[in-house]
Amino acid sequence: MLLKYFSFHVPKSLISFYPHNIRTRSRLLSINGQTGKITHGIFSDIVHKFKTGDVLVLNDTKVIPARLFGYVSFKSKKIEFLIQKIIDQKYILVSTNDYKSISIGDLILFKKDIEITGRVVSFKNNCFLILFSYFGSIFDLLNKIGYIPLPPYIKRNLQSLDDYAYQNVYSKKLGSIAAPTAGLHFDQDLLHTIINKGVKICFITLHIGSSTFKLVHSEDISKHVMHEEYMEISFDTVNLIHEEKKKGNRIIAVGTSTLRALESAKWFVLNNPISSISLNTNIFIIPGYRHKIVDILITNFHFPKSTLIMLVSSFLGYQYTMYAYKVAIKNKYRFFSYGDAMFITKNYKAPFEKILHIENKINNF
Repeated sequence: MLLKYFSFHVPKSLISFYPHNIRTRSRLLSINGQTGKITHGIFSDIVHKFKTGDVLVLNDTKVIPARLFGYVSFKSKKIEFLIQKIIDQKYILVSTNDYKSISIGDLILFKKDIEITGRVVSFKNNCFLILFSYFGSIFDLLNKIGYIPLPPYIKRNLQSLDDYAYQNVYSKKLGSIAAPTAGLHFDQDLLHTIINKGVKICFITLHIGSSTFKLVHSEDISKHVMHEEYMEISFDTVNLIHEEKKKGNRIIAVGTSTLRALESAKWFVLNNPISSISLNTNIFIIPGYRHKIVDILITNFHFPKSTLIMLVSSFLGYQYTMYAYKVAIKNKYRFFSYGDAMFITKNYKAPFEKILHIENKINNF
């Protein structure tokens, strides 16, 4: 499938640069994957869409202070870094747009008043490996020198509200450099209401990396390669989903990261639910993919040409996805990380959409 199919314009006025004042009062566009019917509401309406026996799966990863600023020794220039991976309690892998100002062996000063430094050890795949001279937990260190990494399109200073608003209320396991934003619409009261309706809630962990949000540049989207992200699913979650699917109950994924984790572990979930799962996944889900686990997807509105809009298209079908986005733009929904949400039931015919039919429709968007 070609990249041009996923190119569309989102007016700047619809890009949400700030979170909603009340998480559950964001807007909700619901679309039936079998009929294409769309309804509008607010996110708290979602409770009426659940049935007793449903399983709601959440990603409990927590965003780390992955945005760092430092100075190369004997230079006054301030350099911004983004953590790509925590190797262990001493080493981290970082990227920067200012590669030319740094050399292997350089000493980077990250915190002047308490003299926290890191040594540049190596450079590979556009990332620097840094060794810290710090005794203690790497997460304690990052709390001293790091900042929450808001998405790069949010061109404003980090504010105190972001420390709370850019984390899910159920976030637990540190490791992501971006929030699984579909979960930002839930608060504890809404989750308790959902549980009281007879819905089972369980968790996976997928630590989101920057690759998830990078735009695709290959004209043939199947040529795009995702970077690996660490994920784990407990035995309790694997077994619960296995048993509830056998009963015919619906599995509802909150966020594309949750769906990707479940699909990465589908063989174990469906066939061999006898242990927990931990692995690195680089699964890239595009139209034509046959989803095996998830029946309903809750997600935000995504960037054109992103891996995420391609995943949604694989689940809902390309034509219904483009139609839903056209309706969302017309009705002035808020887009991207701090934006509004979608409630999508699976289109079982999506893997069989004909490319030629899509080409005839593309100019209508």
